[in-house]
Amino acid sequence: MKSYIQETQEKSDRQKILRYGLSFGLLSALLLILFVWNVNSGSVALSVKEIFQIIFLRQGEETAYNIIWQIRLPRILSAVILGGALSVSGFLLQTFFHNPIAGPFVLGISSGAKLIVALCMIYLLGKGIMVNSAVMVLAAFFGSMISMGFVLIVSKKIPQMSMLVICGVMISYICSAVTDFVVTFADDSNIVNLHNWSLGSFSGMTWNNVAVMAVIVTAAVVTVFFMSKPIGAYQLGEVYAQNLGVNIRLFRILLILLSSVLSACVTAFAGPVSFVGIAVPHLVKNLWGTSKPILVIPACFLGGAVFCLFCDLIARTVFAPTELSISSVTAVFGAPVVIMIMIRRKKTA
Repeated sequence: MKSYIQETQEKSDRQKILRYGLSFGLLSALLLILFVWNVNSGSVALSVKEIFQIIFLRQGEETAYNIIWQIRLPRILSAVILGGALSVSGFLLQTFFHNPIAGPFVLGISSGAKLIVALCMIYLLGKGIMVNSAVMVLAAFFGSMISMGFVLIVSKKIPQMSMLVICGVMISYICSAVTDFVVTFADDSNIVNLHNWSLGSFSGMTWNNVAVMAVIVTAAVVTVFFMSKPIGAYQLGEVYAQNLGVNIRLFRILLILLSSVLSACVTAFAGPVSFVGIAVPHLVKNLWGTSKPILVIPACFLGGAVFCLFCDLIARTVFAPTELSISSVTAVFGAPVVIMIMIRRKKTA
């Protein structure tokens, strides 16, 4: 006969498995719905049947075929990949700083990446040199590391996380102001077009961009997933993680590098995208009812993809033909989540 405690534990385990399965199923269904909705949204409306024939059978009217394969699909896949990357990056930063409102945008990391990318592109385009994806990612990574380094220095001087966040916001404002200044006074027409990128957008993506970002993000996210066990130990405290054999110094360096690579990739291709890295990990943890990295990491990627697809759909369609910047839309939905987190922390303090 099973004891009451064993039966209770088994019942609890079944409920958790059911909750995890339903949560993953819900996000997967939302991702599929939003994928079809995004493909169908625009000046040229297509039926689900036409979309299926064009994507899977490579059949259909030439104009519709080119619109889907050359414009809409690269943009949709970019939103999925970069949205997931930004969410995972936010989760890593929240783990590193032990704070739920730490994120690439709030800490100024995205803005630092944006500044270096803009300066690099302005310099190279001014010399008549075309900038490829690799150069943009490297420039963004360099900018991310500079901002991250400054944040780490401040974190050692100021123990309060609230002051660290304020410093991050100040870094963000400074970098954004300098970026806007150099972009505004640029002469070349190609450089002036950087203004849209500096506000954040998934438009203008190509299959080459998708291929590059897919390789970088896949490698980084898979590495993060295989770090689930040490991340879980680190969440319980540095001493506990050290007792389990985790090399804290190396582990913290890896967290910084991986979060910087992911946020740099997003900034290089789409510009700064706000609040996704904070809001999505928090919503995922509440939906799953756990903070276990082995579940939260893939859930964050899936949640970030859904969130960015939804926001990009709104950015493209609500005021069509005028398109909103993606950061404007993500801020509308992400900022209330941040406010809710801060209110909760104030009540528990």
